[in-house]
Amino acid sequence: MMRYFSPPWWAKNPHVQTILPVLTKVDRPDLTRQRLELSDGDFIDLDWLCQPKAHEHIVIIIHGLEGSSESHYVRRLLNDCRRQSICAVVHHHRSCSGETNRRARSYHSGDTQDLQENLSQLRSKYPDSPLLAVGYSLGGNVLAKYLGEYADTSLIQRAVVVSAPLQLSACAKRLESGFSKVYQSYLIKQLQQKTREKVRNPQLAEEMPVALSQIPQLQTFYDFDHRVTAPLHGFDSVDDYYQRASGMDFLRFIHKPTLVIHAADDPFMTADVIPTTEQCASQITYELHSRGGHVGFIDGGTPFKPRYYLEQRILHFLIPQKD
Repeated sequence: MMRYFSPPWWAKNPHVQTILPVLTKVDRPDLTRQRLELSDGDFIDLDWLCQPKAHEHIVIIIHGLEGSSESHYVRRLLNDCRRQSICAVVHHHRSCSGETNRRARSYHSGDTQDLQENLSQLRSKYPDSPLLAVGYSLGGNVLAKYLGEYADTSLIQRAVVVSAPLQLSACAKRLESGFSKVYQSYLIKQLQQKTREKVRNPQLAEEMPVALSQIPQLQTFYDFDHRVTAPLHGFDSVDDYYQRASGMDFLRFIHKPTLVIHAADDPFMTADVIPTTEQCASQITYELHSRGGHVGFIDGGTPFKPRYYLEQRILHFLIPQKD
C-alpha cells in the first residue's frame, strides 16, 4: 500500500532532510561495472545490480551533481530494487565513476547525448526489456530535458524526476545565499579539483578555458559555469547555458508518463522551479510537498535510522503492478 509523505517532527527542517541522509550509512549491494565507449572517443561507466532477463524491466538511475553509485539515494534505491527483484543500472556522468574522462569536456545539466547513447545500446542489447528511468537533482534535469527533446521517440517508457533544478539560473542564485552556500562550497570544491586535474594534463590543458591560477577564484556556480561549463560545452555564455539547459521549457513536450517530485523547502531551489499546469504535458504527474529538503523526504524512523518516502514512491510509479 502506497503511503503519503509526512515528515516526522524531528525532520521538518529542510537542512535536516538534506544533510541527514548523507550522514546515514547505507549498505551498497554488489554491482558489476560495464564501460560504455562513446561515439566521441570518451566513455562512461555503468554499474549493474544484475543482468536483465527477457522482458524484465530495467531501471536506469541517473545521479546528481558529483554523485555516483556511492550516493545515499542511489544506494537506497538499489537496495529496494534488489529486495523486489528489479533489475537496475546506474548511469554515471563523465568523470563521476572514480576515473577522469578522456576529453576536456565533462558533463552538465543539459547533457542528454550520453544518456541517449546509453539508452540506444540498452535498447539494442535488451530489445524486450522496458526501459524506466529515475533522475535526481542535476540528473533529474537531464532526464526531464531528454524526455522533452525526444518526446514520443524517447526510449524511456516511464520516468521519475526528483528535486530537479528546472530553472538553473534561479537555482544558481539561491545557492549564493544563507546556509545554502555550504552546499555550494562543498560541490564547488569537487568541481575545482576535477578541473585542476584536466588543466594539469598536458594532453588537455590547451583545451581548458581556465588556467590553474584562476581555478580558486571560481567560488560560485555562476562563476564556474561562466568560466568553465559554458565555454567547454559550446554555449555562448553562462546565461545561454542556463537558458538552453534548464528542463522547465521541455516539460510541455514530454510524451511518456513522468512523475516530477519537488519539496517547497528545497534549499537548492526557489519557487521558480515549480511549473504551472500550462507548462506540464498531460503525461506529467506533478507532486509538490511542503517539506522534504533536497533529495531527502525522510518520513519516519529515528534520527539514527531514518525511513524514506522516495524509493517506495519511485518504484510504485515506475512499476505500478508491484503495488
